[in-house]
Amino acid sequence: MQDTRLDRLCFGCGPIGGLAAAGGDTGPERAEEIAVAAVEAAWECGLRSFDTAPSYGDGAAERLLGTALRGLPRDRFTVSGKVGRRTMAIADPYRLDGAAARREPRFDFTAAGVRRTVETSLERLGLDRLDTVFLHDPDDLLGPALDEAVPALHELRRAGAVGAIGVGTTRPRAAEALVAAGAVDTVMIAGEWNLMRRSAATLLARCQEAGVPVLAAAPYASGLLAVARPGPGLPYLYRAPSPWLLEAAGRMADRCRRHGAELPQAAIQFPLRHPAVTQVVVGMRDAGEVVANAARFTTDLPEALWAELDTLWAGLGTPPGEPVPT
Repeated sequence: MQDTRLDRLCFGCGPIGGLAAAGGDTGPERAEEIAVAAVEAAWECGLRSFDTAPSYGDGAAERLLGTALRGLPRDRFTVSGKVGRRTMAIADPYRLDGAAARREPRFDFTAAGVRRTVETSLERLGLDRLDTVFLHDPDDLLGPALDEAVPALHELRRAGAVGAIGVGTTRPRAAEALVAAGAVDTVMIAGEWNLMRRSAATLLARCQEAGVPVLAAAPYASGLLAVARPGPGLPYLYRAPSPWLLEAAGRMADRCRRHGAELPQAAIQFPLRHPAVTQVVVGMRDAGEVVANAARFTTDLPEALWAELDTLWAGLGTPPGEPVPT
């Protein structure tokens, strides 16, 4: 029997898109095999929610997700997509060796751009609708997002091509503005609500008040919280962690071990401790990561562990040099 808790775990397609687009050391054909196998493993494990974007691997993630889901019953899974951000600054932002070339990210929140993006995404996915569409990082372009993108998405919803309308961002204040304007049905906040960074607290409280469900993405903070014993070489929000962060993550790992648990188990389950959070979105790169994450997500953890982790976090203070979330 499928563990119903997995209904609250969403497969994030960013890593498979980056892997397929960049190829890495495996080569493009092998990279695509790994990516499709990851989605297939997610289905076998019981995951039924998938989140993608045209900027993930410059369209590769959508194409591969569509390939892996083809032939499966459409009423048994949900797919969320995004509009607005056309490209990432790095084709494979999950690559850790620093060799990936940077580029200027591109955005388009115009009505025509939104319609074109949704049409192209549906073609790549082989679907006739997206269950949710998120405004992707509209942080510095809230005007065009509200004036053009949102009305265009409402038109697409009336046409049956789009379901819920949301915002997906790393900036809590941008999401708060859209929630306050009544422009979105749901919110995805990435990197701002995890064991070591809780700067989305105000956003979550306002979403709870407004009845807007929240998806919390990147519970591993891009890598540092994904291993039982954090150490140098693992990224924290896509950059090298400071000694302060390494020590803090190590102390959290110690608390987990004291209760017979591991840090990644606590990290992946933590976001759901807030009542506003309905799903956790985790980027997964291969079948092994999928199986490991499903197991971590459904492992029972003692309540006493959460109390200790909360107390530890409260005593840590703000990391030196930590930017103020916007």
